[in-house]
Amino acid sequence: MRTLAEFEQRFATEGACRAYLARLRWPSGFCCPQCTTSGSWTTTRCLLMCRQCGYQASVTAGTIFHRTRLPLQDWFRAMWWMTDQKHRLSALGLQRLLGLGSYRTAWLWLQKLRRAMVRPNWDRLGGKVEVGEAYLGGVESGRSRRHMGSKALVAIAAQINGKGIGRIHLRRIPDASANPLVAFVKHAVKPGSVIISDA
Repeated sequence: MRTLAEFEQRFATEGACRAYLARLRWPSGFCCPQCTTSGSWTTTRCLLMCRQCGYQASVTAGTIFHRTRLPLQDWFRAMWWMTDQKHRLSALGLQRLLGLGSYRTAWLWLQKLRRAMVRPNWDRLGGKVEVGEAYLGGVESGRSRRHMGSKALVAIAAQINGKGIGRIHLRRIPDASANPLVAFVKHAVKPGSVIISDA
């Protein structure tokens, strides 16, 4: 989906959101967690009931949506806005966009979504990996573009996939000397990979 209109059309109802989660959870169709048989029907509480043993499963159980009292459509919109914005989405901004009654709710949602976006045991990059560093931050008023000021120095490792770029790892580093760069490469890249850099 490239536009908000396409997103809104695809997830126009709670049912569409639940169906999407069900496809993610059971790509080959519902499989009962209790008796491992397939086949279910939906209860009035939107639970999937196993046709064999009667076990009731929820598409949101064990996810960040577990026991949410707010619509899945709002959660999906939050994810859209969070990943579509060029600048970091604030809790106040999310509260305004979704019309949430509480700042605390918006803040908690952002925390849950940010944690969900980070894999604790992330895979290191392999094959050919391009490594470099860049300063991040806008131009400060009254300063030239070359002035570093409060900009952050970030090390970047990008896995090369054919003619394009695959997965990327980033880490803020204190300076561009060899020690922090080598430590970053050891952490982000598998041994035996080919490293491509400026120098």
